[in-house]
This record gives sequence, C-alpha cells and structure tokens, in this order.
Amino acid sequence: MTESSLTVSHLAIHPVKSLKKISVEQARMDRMGFVNDRRWMVVDLTGKFMTQRHYPKMVLVSAIPDESGLMLSAPGIESISVLNPEQQTASVKQTVKVWSDEVSALDAGDTAAQWLSDYLGKPCRLVKFPDTTHRQVDKRFAIEGDSTGFADGFPFLLTTEASLLELNGRLASPVTMDRFRPNIVISGTAPYAEDNWKRIRIGEVSFRVAKPCSRCVMTTVEPETGVKVGKDPLMTLAGYRKTDMGVIFGQNLIHESEGVIRVGDSVEILS
Repeated sequence: MTESSLTVSHLAIHPVKSLKKISVEQARMDRMGFVNDRRWMVVDLTGKFMTQRHYPKMVLVSAIPDESGLMLSAPGIESISVLNPEQQTASVKQTVKVWSDEVSALDAGDTAAQWLSDYLGKPCRLVKFPDTTHRQVDKRFAIEGDSTGFADGFPFLLTTEASLLELNGRLASPVTMDRFRPNIVISGTAPYAEDNWKRIRIGEVSFRVAKPCSRCVMTTVEPETGVKVGKDPLMTLAGYRKTDMGVIFGQNLIHESEGVIRVGDSVEILS
C-alpha cells in the first residue's frame, strides 16, 4: 500500500450541532471549517449546548441549509423554515456555552425554539454562529487565529475506513461510520495509520493533524433510530484504544488554507 493510494471516500457536514449529517460530494471551507458545518446549535434556556449525549433523538432531526436559513424536519412533525438571524435586523444576541467556551450567538426565534422543544421534550432555543465571531481553537493544539464554529473543539474530524473495519472485527454487531460523525473519511490506509500523521494534503488543501478525537457515549446512539443501544462500540474501543486523552477514534484536523475538497481527491501524508 502506498501513500498515493489514499483517497477521500466520504464527506459530510452537520449544519446544526448534533443533528443529522448531510453527505456531500464536495465541500468548500472558510476560516471555521466546512461552510455550513456546525454553524447552528441547540441550547437549553441557560445557553448551554445540547447534544445526543443526553438527547439522542436529535440525530433524527434534519437541517437543510438554503439561501434564507434552514429547513428543519423530523419524523411525525411538520417541517418548518427557519430564517437566518444574521439577515434579520431585530435578531437577539445571547451568550452560549460549548464546553468551557462562551460565544456570542444569534437567536433563531420563537417558532424554531418551540418546534425543537416540542420534538425533543425539553425547552430549548436554536442559535446561529455569526460569521463575524471568532472562537479560538484550543492553543495547546493550535496556533493563534485558528478558528472553529460550534464543533466540540476543532474544524474537522477525519476517520478511515480501515480503522472502522478493524473495530467492527471486534464487535458482535458491526456499526456504521455515522456513529463517529466525521467530516472526512479516507480509504486506502492501514488501520489506525492516521494516529501517526502530523500534516496531510487533501487535493490542494493542507491540514495539520491536531490531536486524536476522544469518544463519548454519542457513539452508542443508533443514527437510524435515535436510540442508545448498549455500551458498544465505546466499551470495545476502551479495551484497546484508551489513552491519556481518552478513548480515541479518528483525528481532529486544522486547515492551513481555504479551498474545496472532493470525494475521490488524493491524500498525501506530508509528515
């Protein structure tokens, strides 16, 4: 196997943090990562972020970006259109929290809040990350100016097909890559080869490999049903992928320039 055999096999965005993914054939990036990736977020009434960790039904909610904002849909409930609060003169700003970071965001209005509250069974609001806001990536793994939106901590998550195949060989019931919610999936590697990468190039865009991705209970949520199903794959991963950074699967990336990458692009290991 040679480095020249590595290619992008899948790309995805998640317009609203923790809601359903959208598979794409190509993705353009700006300073925060893929355009439309995790630029919206559901928060409780204190402004704290909500995820599938506590609300697994979130994975059943589809958020499709359009010119005016988002279209939200979910099983058993009528779809609604949500206007981008950045385009509204009366938008309300509020401080929201993603882990230890506090960020100024724009509220998407009462209609979206009520729709999500009814579906999730929890009073909540939908907020938008303003294009003018800067959220610094953790400087232990980044440099000044590296930016991300409402992602847990980094602009991109990369996984590889070989690593999933190796994991599935240890599981009683195989899982799909959707359990891990990557932006970029690579084919042609050895299992866990990505653990050793420092810098890579995909198409014409270079990336720094910032740190391994530590995994949580969200990997136990079945994307098709929105139900937590047992303790795997997290329990099995913990048996052989536990490090001082947690139970790891995949790598967090930071892009060194803006550009477009596509399914089928070659991947070069720079260091």
